[in-house]
Amino acid sequence: QVVLVESGGGLVQAGGSLRLLCTASRRTFNAYPKGWFRQAPGKEREFVAGITWDGAATLYADSVKGRFTISRDNAKNTVYLQMDSLKPEDTAVYYCAVASPVARTMPTMPEEYNYWGQGTQVTVSS
Repeated sequence: QVVLVESGGGLVQAGGSLRLLCTASRRTFNAYPKGWFRQAPGKEREFVAGITWDGAATLYADSVKGRFTISRDNAKNTVYLQMDSLKPEDTAVYYCAVASPVARTMPTMPEEYNYWGQGTQVTVSS
């Protein structure tokens, strides 16, 4: 059974920070890109940030660029999302995901990811 466990979500005021963590149950996932997505009520799931298997390259959605930072520690099977300068429009359920072995080097579409966490709620109050 593949498990991705997310943590770190919560309620924060605008301008505040949160750090999300996602720990995988399989060490083999260290060989694949990982990403963070989010889904707000009534909206489609959208790409937030991605990182290559070795952490050498990252990619961000324009809406979070300069405020969010993705990183990974393969020794701990964990990927992180540091979120600073949070805005009310960042409110959503955040999901971590592991890319398919046949995905691009930096996949951005949900269908390019095979495994998903259960999601963690992030709420930013104004």
